[in-house]
Amino acid sequence: MLFHRILASVAAVAPGVMAFLSGAATPAFAQQPTPWQLNFQPAASPVAERIHSFHDMLLVLITVITAFVLLLLLYVMVRFNAKANPTPSRTTHNTTIEVLWTVVPILILVGIAVPSFKLLYFGDRHPNPDMTLKVMGYQWYWGYAYPDQGNIIFESRMVETQDLKPGQPRLLATDNPVVVPVDTNIRVLLSTDNVLHSWAVPSFGIKTDTTNGRLNETWFRATKTGTFYGQCSELCGVNHGFMPVEVKVVSKAEFAQWVASKKKAAALTAPASTIELAGRADTSARGN
Repeated sequence: MLFHRILASVAAVAPGVMAFLSGAATPAFAQQPTPWQLNFQPAASPVAERIHSFHDMLLVLITVITAFVLLLLLYVMVRFNAKANPTPSRTTHNTTIEVLWTVVPILILVGIAVPSFKLLYFGDRHPNPDMTLKVMGYQWYWGYAYPDQGNIIFESRMVETQDLKPGQPRLLATDNPVVVPVDTNIRVLLSTDNVLHSWAVPSFGIKTDTTNGRLNETWFRATKTGTFYGQCSELCGVNHGFMPVEVKVVSKAEFAQWVASKKKAAALTAPASTIELAGRADTSARGN
């Protein structure tokens, strides 16, 4: 009986393993987590691409360091054990070695710090954004405003499991997804009217906190059309795990049609705090 259970378990996971080993990807791989995924979601913005490159560089660096330390330990264990070296040296200082083990780590840290700071600066804000998206965190849903498109305002909540339609992922689909045009520099201003939240979309390389009384800023430029998912990534309370982010990236023509349809809607309602946020001057992006 146990043998049959083991075979059943292997059969259940085998397709995922084979898909990973063969490099096959499901259509949703670029937008959301997938079974047996071991790496980042594929990048869909310049910031995410740079994050992945920085990660790959660090992976190579730490692998080389780990291999070097392992080989050094093995050499010491073989060369200087009591049997091979019964009379150990009494040397207590070696200026060359002490300089090397001080200078080399410093150079390694500088080599990490320079691209790290450049990446932080690059992902902080864009000097010439094409449009602005304003995000408000609530307990426990998101509010969005498009000040450049006639101040469109709406709320976005998770679709409950029993209401999911075919193709909608559980805990990630929303009733009102964010819609943005492809190949557009989008400034994102974020705030909240209660506790800390964090607006995160892994494929865009975005994870920025929404802080009460302050406007935080980030940006992204989606380089691919499709639907991209994220979640609140700050422990914000009992329903923290039920604040998904759904972003639909469409062509610029489709975005114009979406804006027109929103403007023609009979009523656009939003909490007063969201309306207040949407009316603030863009120059207060950092808040005081």
